[in-house]
Amino acid sequence: MRERLQRRFRSREAAMPFIMLAVLIDMAAIGLIIPVLPELVGSFATTQADQAYWYGVAAVAFGVANFLASPVLGALSDRFGRRPVLLLGFMGLGVSFFGTALSNSLWGLIAVRTLGGAMQANAAIANAYVADISAPEQRAKRFGLLGAMMGLGFIIGPVMGGLLGSIHLHLPFYVAGSLTLLNWLYGYFVLPESLPVAQRKPFTWAAAHPVTSLRKLAQLKGVGPLVGVVALSGLAQFVLYTVWVLYNSFKFGWGPRENGWSLAVVGIVAVLVQGLLMGRLLKRFAVQKLVIMGLVSSSLAYILFGSATQGWMMYAVIAFNLLGGTVAASVQSLISSAADSRSQGETMGAVSALTSLTAVVAPMLGAPLLAAVSDLPKGDWRMGAPFYFCAVLQMASLGMAVWHLKRHARRMRQPAA
Repeated sequence: MRERLQRRFRSREAAMPFIMLAVLIDMAAIGLIIPVLPELVGSFATTQADQAYWYGVAAVAFGVANFLASPVLGALSDRFGRRPVLLLGFMGLGVSFFGTALSNSLWGLIAVRTLGGAMQANAAIANAYVADISAPEQRAKRFGLLGAMMGLGFIIGPVMGGLLGSIHLHLPFYVAGSLTLLNWLYGYFVLPESLPVAQRKPFTWAAAHPVTSLRKLAQLKGVGPLVGVVALSGLAQFVLYTVWVLYNSFKFGWGPRENGWSLAVVGIVAVLVQGLLMGRLLKRFAVQKLVIMGLVSSSLAYILFGSATQGWMMYAVIAFNLLGGTVAASVQSLISSAADSRSQGETMGAVSALTSLTAVVAPMLGAPLLAAVSDLPKGDWRMGAPFYFCAVLQMASLGMAVWHLKRHARRMRQPAA
């Protein structure tokens, strides 16, 4: 049985480069708009506080739509395969980018961001795709490779977005839309299907309901409080995403170009950690230990981000937080290993729904926090309030991870009944 499974995984290993390239193009397109979307929102606002508020509203709209749609798309991928759902996601992103470029009002921009969020669950489906073609012991490393492609996309995308945005504010959105259409063509003609027909399962609306999918995720044997780790660490990460560009603009006077370069450095670190260091770290440390080390590192990094008084310090903290880049892939590996092969799409869809839920909540918390301190003098340490909040969330996540892993270790030591 084990040899048959190994042959099956080997026969589909050739699909790994295809999904990696698809994710790279997808994330480059998303990265293109990050340095300029807050400025586009600001073109409709009158004050910095209004800009932070409406940027939060746009982020909430995207997150709500993504939260409701992700488990549905994940369950559909378990029924019809990963490839058609990925193609739908590429098309949805393209519509969102072109629609954003053509928006001439805040409400029009929020409407197209909502549509894009509803159709885009590519990260969850890509993770399920990798789980399909990988043996359980390979998943942490391969999730890391997928994370490296996301990081590489965030090297290419934000730099291009910053440079293009300095030419014309709408230009990055047209380029991002073109990239997603290119990805759709690539997926249609090149990307193979990863889920065999024999492993597909019927689609039910009950299983695709976001609350039901989250409940099933929490009930997976061996997962338990890891759901809380995903939620709290994801919330901290999305608060950072919400405030990063505006925080650096308010505190250090950065524009799209400077913010683009800073996000590129984040991508470089992600590629180094997940593409080069992850495999070596897994040979030396267990996945569980990497989770703890990464959470400790990122907790400290949030405090340092908030207390930075000069722009170059942000780069120093990014370089310091190498281990923080291992958390997502390590936790996803533990959760994926707890699910059976026929439910990877549903499970990864549930993880994506949970992540999307944190993406909904984060702007509601991060944007008002930033708006409250936006009028303070540039360089004032109190402007780091959103990052101090992230540090508290990450330390709570660390506590839950330690509790879960200790409890799991005790259970594994107990003799079988």
